[in-house]
Amino acid sequence: MTEHDEHPTAQRDQAHSGTGDDVVRQDTDAGRDTGQDNGAQVSTGSETAGVPEAAIPELVIISGMSGAGRSTAAKCLEDLGWFVVDNLPPALIPTMVELGARSQGNVARIAVVVDVRGRRFFDNLRESLADLDTRGVTRRIVFLESSDEALVRRFESVRRPHPLQGDGRIVDGIAAERELLRELRGDADLVIDTSSLNVHELRAKMDAQFAGEEEPELRATVMSFGFKYGLPVDADLVADMRFLPNPHWVPELRPYTGLNEEVAGYVFNQPGAKDFLDRYAELLRLIAAGYRREGKRYVTIAIGCTGGKHRSVAMSEKLAARLAAEGVETVVVHRDMGRE
Repeated sequence: MTEHDEHPTAQRDQAHSGTGDDVVRQDTDAGRDTGQDNGAQVSTGSETAGVPEAAIPELVIISGMSGAGRSTAAKCLEDLGWFVVDNLPPALIPTMVELGARSQGNVARIAVVVDVRGRRFFDNLRESLADLDTRGVTRRIVFLESSDEALVRRFESVRRPHPLQGDGRIVDGIAAERELLRELRGDADLVIDTSSLNVHELRAKMDAQFAGEEEPELRATVMSFGFKYGLPVDADLVADMRFLPNPHWVPELRPYTGLNEEVAGYVFNQPGAKDFLDRYAELLRLIAAGYRREGKRYVTIAIGCTGGKHRSVAMSEKLAARLAAEGVETVVVHRDMGRE
């Protein structure tokens, strides 16, 4: 592991994104928790800041040894819905919390990564922590630890110098950092030793601490596309709808897209269309369970046909509806619709 490690439909919004004509639609749960209950309704203790009473965000400070997995831990919290700030100077942490308190519950949980890259700013951390305590901010410190041997191996594998080694060796930088962080480690609420952990195991530990009782959420993008315009480079899974008859060759359907009821009806009245939808949805349920176990939060499912206008669009819509009905937050993107 190295430091370099993504409900039934309540409404559907359509917008254009990017520089082309991609059509994006999103399935969301209108009752989805906005996180407003995660911050305690208490005084900030700072009347001069103009926020005498607000929902103070929950705060987690992620620190620890370089190469021990800080980026992985931060990414895990981001996937769980936390607002994550990397390498924020410690003196600005109280300001970040104050801004979160002003957000009317929109920023209810903040995670800040603090490490030796801050150099001179790192000395301000203790003062900032004392300031947070006087404001009544609920904060936790997560410290990522690892053995010298594991850290040396990780730095050598990526061929990067330790940020504190200067003209010395990697072990010199590790020793300097360990001494610098000794007091912070003693104050940590949670210490995770990643010496023998891989990325997935570290994510599992973070999930166990911060995901609560709910299973980590999986988010899916279902993208229709045309093979004649090339495969989507960000696709995790690709399915080919060219085994179905093409509505392009039906004159009365040619001008329309797969969003049209007549076109969708034509596509799903073809032999194999409904069977494919049922079996592919079942396969995705199996894959989704595995993704969750492995800590993968985002999946892009590409559905293609010749031009990305009829068959792939109709199938993407139906598949996205199935996923949304099973509790997967789903976005539909029609990459090539309207391109011809």
